[in-house]
Amino acid sequence: MSNNLDPLLNPLNMQTIREIDNLDLPIMQKHHVRILAHCLHILKIITADDSSELCDKNSLRQWCDNQSRKFDDKKFSDLFYAQLNSTAKKLNTFSQRIGKNIEDLEIDDLVLLVEQS
Repeated sequence: MSNNLDPLLNPLNMQTIREIDNLDLPIMQKHHVRILAHCLHILKIITADDSSELCDKNSLRQWCDNQSRKFDDKKFSDLFYAQLNSTAKKLNTFSQRIGKNIEDLEIDDLVLLVEQS
């Protein structure tokens, strides 16, 4: 995997970060959008790595376990998996509600999700 796809090295590109920073939202909502964008980016990486369905639990669990090996911390894997799985469910439910595929969600969609929360 190249460095520009490694979420621990480059979770979001600078254009996305600037786009979120320029939103007319309170700081906490911007932070929420950043977290959702980061998680969405990770979910797309997982899919690109193994060609499985987006948000597949087995792929997500395996990816989190692989990331935790970098830190030699099983608790990290469990917590990271729980958080990513929860976010994946939230993004999937939202994408279905607005009639989009989860991989097609954009910043504007994430803003809408945050504003509705």
